[in-house]
Amino acid sequence: MRNTRTLTHRAAVSAASAVAALVLAACGGGGDSSGSGSGPTAAHGSVSASAGAHNAQDVSFAQGMIPHHRQALEMARLAAGRASSARVEDLAARIEKAQEPEIRTMSGWLTSWGEDVPGSSGSEAESMPGMDHSGSGMPGMMAASDMAALGKASGKDFDARFLAMMVDHHKGAVDMATAEKKKGAYAPATSLADDIVAAQTAEITEMNELLGNG
Repeated sequence: MRNTRTLTHRAAVSAASAVAALVLAACGGGGDSSGSGSGPTAAHGSVSASAGAHNAQDVSFAQGMIPHHRQALEMARLAAGRASSARVEDLAARIEKAQEPEIRTMSGWLTSWGEDVPGSSGSEAESMPGMDHSGSGMPGMMAASDMAALGKASGKDFDARFLAMMVDHHKGAVDMATAEKKKGAYAPATSLADDIVAAQTAEITEMNELLGNG
C-alpha cells in the first residue's frame, strides 16, 4: 500500500512539473513573438540582437540610400502641381509613400549603430533641395541643373523629364541595393535591399511603358 502511495505521489509531482514547464514555455514564446508582425516596420525590423551584427557595407548602404531616397521624394513632390498625366501623379505618390518610411527605418539603424545620419547634425547639406549630388559616387543621382529644369517644367514636358530622370534614379537605387544584398550582414538591411530591387525594378518597367519604351 505504501509503495502504491509513493508511486501516486511521484506521478502527481511529475504531472505538476510538466504543466509548469508548459506554462513557462508559453510565456517565453509570447515574449519572443512580441517583436514580430506585418508591415514595413516588422519586415525590416528595429535594431535588435536577433537581427544580427552589421558591417561597413550596411552602414554605407543606409548612408547612401537616405539622400538617394530624399532626392526621389523631392522629384516626386513636384508631380502634384506639374504633371499632366494622372498615371505619373499616381506613380509619384506611390514613390513618396514607399520611400519616406524607408528613410525613417534606415535613419533609426544608423542612430542605433552610432553612425552619422545624412542630413542631420551638421550634414544637412547632403539633403538640401537643389544640391548637386551627381559627383557623390551614388549611382543615379541627379545634377542640380537637372533638378532645376524639372522644377521649371510642366505638363507633358514635366512628365517626360520626370519619367526619364526617375528611371535613371531607380536604376541607381537597384545597383546600390544589389550591392547590399551581396555584401551586407544586417538581416533587416538586406531584406530592405531586396524589397527595393523588386519594387523599383517593377516601377522602371512601368515608367518605360509610359515613355513608350516598353
